[in-house]
Amino acid sequence: MMNYLETLDQVRAHAASLFHAKKDNRLIYHNLLHTEQVVKSVVKIANHYQLSDHDFFVVNTAAWFHDIGYLTSFEHHEARGAESAKQFLSERGADPELIGLVVNCILATKMPQHPVGLLEQIICDADLFHLGGDNFKDRNKLMRREAEAFCGKEIDKNEWRLKTIALFEAHHYHTDYCQDLLTAKKELNLQELKEKAREETQKEEKKDKKKHKDDRADKEDRSEKGQPENNGQLAVRKEEEKEVKKKKSDRPDKGIETMFRITSGNNQRLSDMADNKAHIMISTNSIILSVILSILLRKLEDNPHLIIPTLILLVICVTTMVFSILATRPSVPTGTFTAEDIKQKKVNLLFFGNFYRMELPDYVSGMEQMMEDRDFLYGSLIRDVYSQGVVLGRKYRLLRVAYNVFMFGIIGSVLAFIIAMAWVSI
Repeated sequence: MMNYLETLDQVRAHAASLFHAKKDNRLIYHNLLHTEQVVKSVVKIANHYQLSDHDFFVVNTAAWFHDIGYLTSFEHHEARGAESAKQFLSERGADPELIGLVVNCILATKMPQHPVGLLEQIICDADLFHLGGDNFKDRNKLMRREAEAFCGKEIDKNEWRLKTIALFEAHHYHTDYCQDLLTAKKELNLQELKEKAREETQKEEKKDKKKHKDDRADKEDRSEKGQPENNGQLAVRKEEEKEVKKKKSDRPDKGIETMFRITSGNNQRLSDMADNKAHIMISTNSIILSVILSILLRKLEDNPHLIIPTLILLVICVTTMVFSILATRPSVPTGTFTAEDIKQKKVNLLFFGNFYRMELPDYVSGMEQMMEDRDFLYGSLIRDVYSQGVVLGRKYRLLRVAYNVFMFGIIGSVLAFIIAMAWVSI
């Protein structure tokens, strides 16, 4: 049976030696550092999914070999990396099934990615882990410099930026872990790219406006001097006027929708956490109360000195349970809205509490109006997020009171029992 740990050390040493032996100064991005970062990301994702030693070996080996093909040529580097891994593992007597898994993982990194199964998804997400990372800017600059080194000419920054935006919009993380961990930062990176692209477009428009203004001034000057504008200049001026008149929306719709989705998801998770904390307090104090009522109260006749500490403990448990229950107790509005509410855009149709008593046609009509009105739609989303925040604030305030009462109350109860026992012993 293969010793996975020992063989993985050999894989690591072999890959590093290849990068050193066939070093290409043009590989500014796809070098040993990138491979090590991919391996680090693979380990992080694999640990989350608690892979077996066999599967852990597969994804790590694939990570070490996935960019080896760049050492000979940019084209079909995945196939050459897979072949290199196959040859290396075959020489060490690896099982054909294991070799096949490694090869498939490497080939799955080819763009566009279409991984099959968790192992291929892990290596694909690790390969583009930086898209949702804090180091994206630095890695993207290195990738552009590498492309310039191989094509032998300078690449326009805005052109590269637009290609990167296209990559972002076509890409998505495959594992649930990376979706939760990286999607938000990836969207922020994407919006920053779009903002810079928009700024460049605005600069170009300003240049066009200035040129148009200069041409118009020149035309007026020519008119004053009696020199007519030729047809070529007139055609150019008209084309420039058309370009200036084009209006583009500055709002990043996809980014706004992602922001609302992520914020609502985070609020929902915080609400679930609050409910779980409340349930923990209710369960804990229910157990304490049952113990007090079933055991301790029957012994108070023989131990009267324990009456006060017991009462303190009872009050603490009951108070804690009350605040915990209040934190989870739902508050539901009337469940109706009027046509005037829709007209004035006051009602939030995204929350069930505002429509659960309405007839379906009325609700459909309201939703259709909201979907046709951008301001109404985004206003409803804003109100929905705000309402979630208000509910969360109330829950966590009540929970804080419950936890404080329980924490200080338990301390006080224990001290009361100690004092009572000490008083009797005296």
